[in-house]
Amino acid sequence: MREKIQQVIENEPVAVFMKGTPQFVMCGNSDRALRALREAGAPVTAVDVLPDPQIRQELSAVSGWPTIPQIFIKGELVGGADIVEELAASGELETQLREKLGDDYRETAETRVVDVLQPA
Repeated sequence: MREKIQQVIENEPVAVFMKGTPQFVMCGNSDRALRALREAGAPVTAVDVLPDPQIRQELSAVSGWPTIPQIFIKGELVGGADIVEELAASGELETQLREKLGDDYRETAETRVVDVLQPA
């Protein structure tokens, strides 16, 4: 499972480890982070941490960050809901997305869900 989590972090432009899915958010903080990313036009790959407590344990072991949601851009931990909202409010989130993903990042801004419990 740790390998799948690391693959999502390393290979997805924007990874969001959240409670629930973008279609069925189960936590206010996850919702706030997702809204900020959507408003910035980010492509989002979401991982639901609720199906198995081990997902959270492995994720925190990989990231060193204890809370959910956790947002990564190009493999780098950005933080949780408060940090992403602050970056969005200042315009810094869009700047980071543009710098790390390219000026045309909005053109590929789809939302998808990855299940780290399923075999590869």
